[in-house]
Amino acid sequence: MIVSRLSRRALFAATASVAFAVALGSIPSKADDQDAAQAEWPQSYEASPHMTVGREATPILSPATVEATEAAIQKYQDIVTRGGWNTVPAGAELRVGSKSKAVEALRERLVASGDLDPVAGAGPVFDSFVEAAVQRFQARNGLSQTGVVNEATLTELNVPAAARLQQLETNIVRLKAYSGDLGARYVVANIPAASVETVENGVVYSHHAAGVGKIDRQSPIMQTKATEINFNPFWTVPPSLIKKDLIPKMKADPNYLTDEKIRIFNKDGQEVSPSSIDWNSNEATNFKYRQDTGADLNSLGFVRINISNPYGVYIHDTPSKGIFGDDFRFVSSGCIRVQDVRDYVAWLLKDTPGWGRDQIDAVIRSGDRVDVKLAQPVNVYWIYVTAWATPDGIVQFRPDVYQRDGSGPGPLASAVPAQPMALPQE
Repeated sequence: MIVSRLSRRALFAATASVAFAVALGSIPSKADDQDAAQAEWPQSYEASPHMTVGREATPILSPATVEATEAAIQKYQDIVTRGGWNTVPAGAELRVGSKSKAVEALRERLVASGDLDPVAGAGPVFDSFVEAAVQRFQARNGLSQTGVVNEATLTELNVPAAARLQQLETNIVRLKAYSGDLGARYVVANIPAASVETVENGVVYSHHAAGVGKIDRQSPIMQTKATEINFNPFWTVPPSLIKKDLIPKMKADPNYLTDEKIRIFNKDGQEVSPSSIDWNSNEATNFKYRQDTGADLNSLGFVRINISNPYGVYIHDTPSKGIFGDDFRFVSSGCIRVQDVRDYVAWLLKDTPGWGRDQIDAVIRSGDRVDVKLAQPVNVYWIYVTAWATPDGIVQFRPDVYQRDGSGPGPLASAVPAQPMALPQE
């Protein structure tokens, strides 16, 4: 078995060496007869299996993550001691078929951070080895795994090794703060990663992409419990959004509230017509605004998950499912929008009698307003971790969008300056 494994590895190395020798021109190829300006063809080789970034089963809040992150700190200290890594020059997007000095720099950069196998590390050609390495790098930095070096990927590539080391050293302190008993079943929402994971008996049960608070309407860091599920909920516009959003939209379009199925109620609970309110004054702040149920328009979608907290925030569904495919998901007013909400809710209600997946789907289809209390409240942690490592040696980084790492905003952050933590609802 050992001989077989070594033979396969030797065969891979030999095949890769030949392929790159052809690509680099040290062995004659048919490409030599073609136009010199034509880009090299894509190679069909796959990346080494040990370079793949898989779906992680180890919770981000766990002793194993702390241990792996400490090992990553040592690794990055060594990289910094050796001078860090080079930068990749800006220019046209790099992709399979590109051939340039920039690709040579890209290869060197990816080898330095462990994303490209050294056996495939040299040369000016962007082939499938480099594409797989770029995808690995993108996965480690929370970017769409396109394999193309666009502006966002280039920006992350050019973050200095010393800055990455500082990020790891800052976040190991945060990870250690959660070293106690977090519960047999719990939820972690990592705000910089815009992601949610459910954990059961020390293993990640499910991963969910999320939409979290904008830079000027930040999601708070907190420890709490999920206590209740609201199916087909109304959405009441929080006071903080009436001035910021609702009044300006009504000034621009008098039909806004009607189109969005938002009704106005006075202090006695009586419905009021939008035309009876002076939108150029503060009169509008004296009313309650409630959006009808219905996932197509309602800002909360099908489901709202209540969590005890003083900030007026919660986790919920959204009709805007497209956000979950974006790299930058800092889009809410403090609440967290979660992808695959039915799976998430089914897990929360696992120990609540009479609420299996069939019952959940049925009540959502009905459109009826139904509230369900969890038989056993589930611990919920909203955390701010921008760098960590996993036991397989993968080191993850995310942008410091709220400027809490002490090194300024992350590369993906917008130009909006950070504000003190807001306390709004979604």
